[in-house]
Amino acid sequence: MLSATVLGVDGVPVRVEADVAFGLPSLTIVGLAGSAVQEARERVRSAIRNCGFEVPARRITVNLAPADLPKEGTSYDLAIAAAILGASGQLGPAPTRRCALIGELALDGSLRPVPGTLALAAAARSAEVGEVIVPQASVREAASVREISVRGAASLGETVAHLVGLRELPAAEPTPIPSWSAPSGVPDLADVIGQPLARRALEIAIAGRHSLALSGPPGIGKTLILRCGEGLLPPLEEGEAVEVSRIHSVAGLIDRREPVIRRRPFRAPHHTVSTQALVGGGSRVRPGEASLAHRGVLLLDEMLQFRADALDALRQPLESGIVTIARVEGALTLPARFTLLSAFNPCPCGWRGSRRHACRCEDGAARRYTARLSGPLRDRLDLWVAMDEPELRDAPDGAEPSSTVAQRVHAAWRIQVERQGVGNAELQGALGTDAGLPVRLGGLLQQRGRRFGLSPRRLHRVARMARTIADLSGSDEICQADVDEALAYRPERAA
Repeated sequence: MLSATVLGVDGVPVRVEADVAFGLPSLTIVGLAGSAVQEARERVRSAIRNCGFEVPARRITVNLAPADLPKEGTSYDLAIAAAILGASGQLGPAPTRRCALIGELALDGSLRPVPGTLALAAAARSAEVGEVIVPQASVREAASVREISVRGAASLGETVAHLVGLRELPAAEPTPIPSWSAPSGVPDLADVIGQPLARRALEIAIAGRHSLALSGPPGIGKTLILRCGEGLLPPLEEGEAVEVSRIHSVAGLIDRREPVIRRRPFRAPHHTVSTQALVGGGSRVRPGEASLAHRGVLLLDEMLQFRADALDALRQPLESGIVTIARVEGALTLPARFTLLSAFNPCPCGWRGSRRHACRCEDGAARRYTARLSGPLRDRLDLWVAMDEPELRDAPDGAEPSSTVAQRVHAAWRIQVERQGVGNAELQGALGTDAGLPVRLGGLLQQRGRRFGLSPRRLHRVARMARTIADLSGSDEICQADVDEALAYRPERAA
């Protein structure tokens, strides 16, 4: 029998073999089986009996192959039970159907859904089997995988009847990709009082998938502006939607009634989050917030309150779009291509640089506070804006609403996809050649870089931001004004 397991965010086929031999009655599961898999012995025994079959009073050995791959979870229960019934002759002649079995067994033989069904069904497809049987509650999720027949079963008995040809389970229709709808309950940029530079920086960040950092005193609208970013995100493309849905399925965060996600993720973890919860890991590796934000936005409000080691762990995904988790037995790679939006106060009390409140922090305390953001991570943040306290007014100042800004952002995304297939922040290459920077402006940028003491990485990021600014204006060519605007968001200007 064939089943599957989750490794990182991907499914891996697992072959379930059973042998029934003379000896004292026992049931042994081998093949690096974890505690949840070992507990399947009691679930399988009870399910077999309660479905009207017999548990052989012999020595039963179940092998999960490949034996050197750690096995965790309860997705093998159904396949283990079917393998035991087949090895004991209770299925009659060997079933001719080549299918994968995925699901957790209850003691009465009914089937319960398991996390990661979408990834597990994809693993079954990669093993070139014709069909996969899953619990009824997981049918729509598994049917999101194309090119494999998905059948839902309510119990072990129904599964056995299908395998021996007594009663065929109906094949599910492929789950359609839902239409996109704008998120509700999201703040609107028109409600923000003042802060035109921060609003413009947010537009550039979302349009080019660049990282953004806002600093300033409390209560001036940093978090409000960043949360407006959710309303600017375009829908996921079909391939991206399946990829993001698989990650959320593995994490157990998917809605099984609507398993395919069309809205880009917008994750905002609390500052007490651990390093493993932020970037992924654990004894049984699971995706963290960085992977759950894949193809979307990761918002870190009060960024300097996060653990320093957790922040530094974001350096790799910000640069390469992946998280590599190394273990003694090997390394796993998780996708983590996200747009980082962050906000923080300039000192522990928050009022450093304020025109209306006196800062109570000593200079050393303020320096130690901002030093929580390491130099390498600071250099990987594209746009920096130091926000001032706005003039007090009774109402916003009639700025553009999010719907208008979103139209420009969506148009810029389409331009980038048609031109290069990826966002401007993901471009690679020599300075200027990847972003289409004219030679004369490339020389100007290098001159400005020497003047301001910018690193080569910062110069590359400025060139890509200039490309995004040109895309927002609908221009094919980058002009000097685009480069100057991109340079205005360098960290030194926000210090």
